[in-house]
Amino acid sequence: MGFYSDVILPRLCDLAMRNKLLLPIRERVIGAAEGRVLEIGVGSGLNLPFYRPPVREVLALEPAAKLVAMAQNASRGTIMPVSFLEASAEAIPLGDHSVDTIVTTWTMCSIPHADMALAEIRRVLRPAGKLLFVEHGQAPDESVRRWQDRLTPAWRAIAGGCHLNRPISAMIEGAGFRIDRIETGYIPGPRPMTYMYEGCARPH
Repeated sequence: MGFYSDVILPRLCDLAMRNKLLLPIRERVIGAAEGRVLEIGVGSGLNLPFYRPPVREVLALEPAAKLVAMAQNASRGTIMPVSFLEASAEAIPLGDHSVDTIVTTWTMCSIPHADMALAEIRRVLRPAGKLLFVEHGQAPDESVRRWQDRLTPAWRAIAGGCHLNRPISAMIEGAGFRIDRIETGYIPGPRPMTYMYEGCARPH
């Protein structure tokens, strides 16, 4: 699929994620980052302008080379030093316990092996570090969940591997994290696609 799967579909997802309703969420999540930060799935760099001290450095991980190039352009106006890692979340090229904060924003839905990615996130995060996340996923309402399950196979095929029905908090806890804070709820839009999980987790 090449250019279509690596660039066109992620850019369509980026357009959805540019929604002005999401800006306050981005500001909250990124605003809680500190120290040496690893962002999983930086995409075209939409989060990069929000990083401020006490962040010292941003490591921007992204597997698609063309998106890395776009994010590099976006990083030119940032005040934080940004280094790019062209790699997948299932095999993060960093040492154990080497970052203070990990950020994921609307990323876990499309990682092919999210369990492997969460294991890698736990490996590279310092014992006192934190995982900051905002993701869409499985809704609590049975009628919405049924639609999520029905739609996910087709949606995954046309939307860059995005799953509508992943149980985000259960996945994070199952990977050995303790969730310190979480807020959930729908934002405006089609309910199967707009149930959000926003919070902070730490390694057990």
